[in-house]
Amino acid sequence: MKLTFLGHACVLLSGTKSVLIDPFIPDGVLPGNPDMVAVTHGHADHLGEAGRLGRPTVAINEVAKYLKEQGVPAEGMNHGGAITLDGVVFRMTPAIHSSWIEEAGPGYNGGGCAGFVIGMDDIQVYHAGDTALFSDMKLIGELYHPDVALLPIGGRFTMAPEEAMIAARFIGAPLVIPIHYNTWPVIRQDPVPFKAALERTTDIRVAILKPGETITVP
Repeated sequence: MKLTFLGHACVLLSGTKSVLIDPFIPDGVLPGNPDMVAVTHGHADHLGEAGRLGRPTVAINEVAKYLKEQGVPAEGMNHGGAITLDGVVFRMTPAIHSSWIEEAGPGYNGGGCAGFVIGMDDIQVYHAGDTALFSDMKLIGELYHPDVALLPIGGRFTMAPEEAMIAARFIGAPLVIPIHYNTWPVIRQDPVPFKAALERTTDIRVAILKPGETITVP
């Protein structure tokens, strides 16, 4: 499987199928025809262009209902559930963060925030979504054994690098990729010390990807 970091929290998984996660990037053009889309929550910097893309989309129930109203073939699910689309398995995990659908106006219920463990081609990819550190990340590691963990490190709205280091240990994925940082000044972080500290104190490898950069996993 190839994993391409497109910027912010947006990642493209390319294998037997192509899966676009959180289709928002502040600059550039998103892939126009992924096989499917996954949305972690309803904030504009994650829901992004899911409506315009119109591809089969997996999201928490309330976001899926909103997308269906826009004509998107969306599949709703909730924390702890799993669905399979064209051989790709989506397991929805908890995330600690707020959620409302900003495009729909104030007060539109976004249901909640989530992460995903996405299984394709015998690879398990954990995208944590926007989240604080929480101890049940240990269970995500024990249950699903992700090969790679995509963890936010921006701080302010999510974990900062210090908490993400603990999250990486809880999850135990051999490869960690930091996301959700440096998009705007308020989430400015230097990922290099995060990489150095985690690799110095664990067997975990950290890949710092620039927008548009691709890595093969595992």
